[in-house]
Amino acid sequence: MFIVQFVYFQLALIQTNTIIDKLKELKPDHDFEIITMATTGDKILDSALSKIGAKDLFTRELELALEKGEVDFVVHSLKDLPTRIAENLVIGCVYKRDSEFDAVVMHPKHKGKKLADLPDSSVIGTSSLRRAAQLQRKFPTFKFESIRGNLNTRFKKLDDDTKYDAIVLAEAGLRRMGWDDRVAQVLDPSECMYAVSQGAMAVECRTGDEKTLSLLSAIHDQDTAVSCIAERAFLKQLEGGCSVPVCVHSTLTDSQITLKGGVFSIDGTKCVIDSITRDLPGEPAKKKQATNGITFSSIVHGDIDLSLCETAEVVGIDLANRLLATEAATILKEAKEQTAKAVIEEQARKEREAAQKQK
Repeated sequence: MFIVQFVYFQLALIQTNTIIDKLKELKPDHDFEIITMATTGDKILDSALSKIGAKDLFTRELELALEKGEVDFVVHSLKDLPTRIAENLVIGCVYKRDSEFDAVVMHPKHKGKKLADLPDSSVIGTSSLRRAAQLQRKFPTFKFESIRGNLNTRFKKLDDDTKYDAIVLAEAGLRRMGWDDRVAQVLDPSECMYAVSQGAMAVECRTGDEKTLSLLSAIHDQDTAVSCIAERAFLKQLEGGCSVPVCVHSTLTDSQITLKGGVFSIDGTKCVIDSITRDLPGEPAKKKQATNGITFSSIVHGDIDLSLCETAEVVGIDLANRLLATEAATILKEAKEQTAKAVIEEQARKEREAAQKQK
């Protein structure tokens, strides 16, 4: 029996069941037990993600259970996994990617509208600096406000309150929840490039756990993994994260990979965007097993051609280095300083509130 862990929200359960159902389809003789828990990121709902300070808000408690041997694997949204994880853990597989794009959900009073139809001073809810920075450039008269909570909570805040005119979420999550009818607009990359690995699910397990790695290799999707390796290598080289507005758009064909990446200032007034296209290896190299210890931004290659993964990783690193040789380096530095200051201010605010409650 394999023991699987996930956070207790509805979307997390849907994602976990998607993985388990596929594994059962391929391995009908295997049994799975699911246990749940909440993470730090799920518990802290009164602060913007960028103001909390930790890089592994949605993953670390789950990883500790893995490290202790309490579970065999954990299902994540890959965009939530830091590009650097514990050495004794690996991303055992990347499941076939759903939509990587962002989507707009309108307040019921704006049914049938798109962002461009909203009046000046409209308030847009998003928990992402990346989304806010890009959309602020497109819609300078809008106000972007943090909105936290699981998808059900965010929908309730949108529908029951007059504060927000619209919220922006990952399209994949909305589709997985069956809320297709609430998608008012899917944002094109020219409007808002997406987060690294957005739309992809990943399964994390222990390094060297050959039984689990062998099981997961059956659902490791080559195109998704190669694209996500390039994207994660880009973010890793930039040393970015949720505290800075970094975005990507990748495309993969039989012969080429293209990665477009952008770095934005927090207010969206400054940005640097560039792209790289590279030919993929023509002749497959000898495949190596997932248990040989080689990973790419913590992703095992499994049965995927090693040279494809190597090319993808180089593309991400090269694009990041190209941006770091421009104004993007200064933009990143300033964004990190701003978010670090915001974290300190948020901690001070909570300390003041706690002190007042004790009086």
